[in-house]
Amino acid sequence: MLQERSKKQFKPTYMLSSDKRKSLERRMAALGIYEEDLIEKFIRGTGRGGQKVNKTSSCVFLQYPPAQFEIKVQRERSREMNRFLAREELCSRLEERATQKQEARKQEFEKTRRQKRKQGHFARKRNVEKKRLHGKKKLNRKRPTSSD
Repeated sequence: MLQERSKKQFKPTYMLSSDKRKSLERRMAALGIYEEDLIEKFIRGTGRGGQKVNKTSSCVFLQYPPAQFEIKVQRERSREMNRFLAREELCSRLEERATQKQEARKQEFEKTRRQKRKQGHFARKRNVEKKRLHGKKKLNRKRPTSSD
């Protein structure tokens, strides 16, 4: 029934401690991000940094089609470090989207709770008085009859 996904993992060659790599793998697994879903491209870097930056393809372009995210990272000189940072950015964006949805649901619930709440005694009394005054204003707007 459910198709099991292969255990393809992100394994940078250097510059990354095993703790960081494992924490990233756990974070991606918790969010349901699988390596085979990611489309990764390496493009030439741009900007300041001289000829070396412009010659090497150290900039990482990461696409995640299920969530329609595109991330481009060129913070470090190393391609492997940029790969790690791109995946971290993807996790952060997905977590942010999830928390925004939770907040929206919570706000909607609170709004309906406030709307359904019964009015207090004094508020009800004040509203009835406002309605009476409004009714008197409307009576004054009527056209005068022949008896007036």
